[in-house]
Amino acid sequence: MLAPTVAASALLGLLVGSFLNVVVHRVPAGLSVVHPPSACPGCDARIAAYDNVPVLSWLVLRGRCRRCRTGISVRYPLVELGTACLFAVVAWRLGASWELPAYLWLAGVAVPLALIDLDVRRLPDAIVLPAYPVSAALLALASEGTGEWGALLRAGAGGLLLFALYLLLAVAQPGGMGFGDVKLAGVLGLHLGWLGWGTLVVGGFLGFLLGGAVGLALMAAGRAGRRSAIPFGPSMLAGALLAVLCGEALAGLYVDLLL
Repeated sequence: MLAPTVAASALLGLLVGSFLNVVVHRVPAGLSVVHPPSACPGCDARIAAYDNVPVLSWLVLRGRCRRCRTGISVRYPLVELGTACLFAVVAWRLGASWELPAYLWLAGVAVPLALIDLDVRRLPDAIVLPAYPVSAALLALASEGTGEWGALLRAGAGGLLLFALYLLLAVAQPGGMGFGDVKLAGVLGLHLGWLGWGTLVVGGFLGFLLGGAVGLALMAAGRAGRRSAIPFGPSMLAGALLAVLCGEALAGLYVDLLL
């Protein structure tokens, strides 16, 4: 069942990725993601359904509007492909399981949040806050299906712990971390905690590790200074997704090394 699950998840990722392009463009501007329909920014012509097929339409049109030939950014098909790959990897890790929808949801939320944070240095409440009830509901469904109600309690504790940690850091060093990061930490803690304490610890640690590595790389390249504001959301999300894929294994390896 693994191959069909991975293939179906990849296809779903392509479709979701097409919608996420709209989310990334409109949410920071406070616009509706459902109305009006997508249109060319050059001639304002509505994009037909046959020109809105993920990746394929961009390739057929050679990255240009059919009507006015205005260029269409390569970011659009890359987001679609990236989301498809992310969904496929998550499906490969979890298989056709009760928890798969919850972690596909996490992957789907991660893509626009990371891109928006890179674009405008903000993690919009319009995405982060609804993620709490949706994540809780999907994880509750996973616990109902597996009978692992302890995992749901651990998810709640993980969300509170990671939220509290980031809140403490934000209060201790004002300006060093945005409150958007704090709110996102609670969502990530839910998902990491459901999988296990080891996954929670590894996911939290990897976020800081990746964030530090990105900061050092930017400073080494002369693109940032010690006081430069660097978006931390992408590192948090990348660390959490890496932990979903291999968090318990990394935690076990660390314990083995200590012992």
